[in-house]
Amino acid sequence: MSPAAIANGTTNGAKETNGINGINGVNGVNEQSHQLQFEKYYNIINNELTTTSKTRHSINPATTQPNAEVPVSTQDDVDRAVAAARAAFKPWAKVSVEERGQKLRDYADAIESYTNELAKLLTSEQGKPLAQSMQEIGMATTWLRAFSTMKLPEEIVEDSEDRQVINRYTPLGVACGIVPWNYPILLAMGKVGPALYTGNTIIIKPSPYTPYCDLKLVELGMQIFPPGVLQALSGEEDLGPMFSTHPDIDKIAFTGSSATGKKVMAASAPTLKRVTLELGGNDPAIICDDVEMEKVIPKLAIVSFLCCSQICMMIKRLYVHSSIYDQFVAAFCAHVKENFKVGPGTDPENFIGPVQNSMQYAKVKDMYSQIAEQGWTPALGGDMPDETSSSKGYFFTPTVIDNPPEDSRIVTEEPFGPILPILKWEHDDEVIARANDSKMGLGASVWSTDLERATAMAKQLEAGT
Repeated sequence: MSPAAIANGTTNGAKETNGINGINGVNGVNEQSHQLQFEKYYNIINNELTTTSKTRHSINPATTQPNAEVPVSTQDDVDRAVAAARAAFKPWAKVSVEERGQKLRDYADAIESYTNELAKLLTSEQGKPLAQSMQEIGMATTWLRAFSTMKLPEEIVEDSEDRQVINRYTPLGVACGIVPWNYPILLAMGKVGPALYTGNTIIIKPSPYTPYCDLKLVELGMQIFPPGVLQALSGEEDLGPMFSTHPDIDKIAFTGSSATGKKVMAASAPTLKRVTLELGGNDPAIICDDVEMEKVIPKLAIVSFLCCSQICMMIKRLYVHSSIYDQFVAAFCAHVKENFKVGPGTDPENFIGPVQNSMQYAKVKDMYSQIAEQGWTPALGGDMPDETSSSKGYFFTPTVIDNPPEDSRIVTEEPFGPILPILKWEHDDEVIARANDSKMGLGASVWSTDLERATAMAKQLEAGT
């Protein structure tokens, strides 16, 4: 993250003249719209499709085969994008909030028209099953439309003969959205929507593991937004620090690991950027003794294993009351085993796809290795992946660990893979203390048919953003 490391090794980007496929933005409106093509991928700088002299690719985690080539952006590319965003900021901020909202709704419509193509692309780069990719796109367009209806009220704090004091919302300037690999479409649009609606410009930096959908989404945005308002750059691990340290970036919105979030905050400090961080979680779910198991187990299973358990805010620790513990564990494991098949996301029978990348695969594999080393008891699964087989891909069988020690890694760390501890509890005060015994307080939940009891317990949980 040091400035010296950021400045070294840059190469000159190569821009393709007059855009590509006849696209050339004029006065914020493209001379002709075009059908997105999904064979080639470009940076989008000032509503022009550009490439770089050096390229790279990520892989399909279900097959470990390479995906298409994408640009590797340099400091020069970042500087050009930031300059374009800075030039576009004031004109865009002067556009009425009503018109900016309509642009977001138009953008949602445009994305929706490519649902099938984007879903296939998302599954090929992220690995999640096709149905979950479709769901992610639907959630993203819902978010964009919801953002377009936000109210930005002006509050008159004081109104007298001598003066009037008004509190209003004003745009900051140029933002950068650093997007993770688990939900690249949803979490990119979760940054684009609020930024553009409130009059800011934004540059999206996708994860190096999942750059494809985000580049296509921003390419599609060329048909909606004026030049410089919405841009995207792909690159390697050194690209994020180029944005975090850039003096003309006003805000960083980052979603990712806590370790990287600390680096983003440190790199942003010298320029006093505003920073929004959404980081890791180790969310507890408390299951009371009065739950109706047949109703709650299907829901709990989904929010424990959706997206191969690669979601920051989902159940990572499942605390079950001792009086129903054995019955609950048996029913929960039976439901997961029967309903959550593992395999490539292109097969509609599969619910759990691969872990997204080799780095995360190694981390999850290390957690699975602890089952034998630490003597944990699997109630379901627990097998290490068979890497001698002819099948490829970063797959794990869903695993449930039966009542491991409270200080074990599977309880204290976020595995970000399909392995879940279920733990036994006796008394309300005791389980609340155990649930709160974590440095990660992203989310938490209480499950009970007694709303008054659940509310009283939930109020004591140290979680929420």
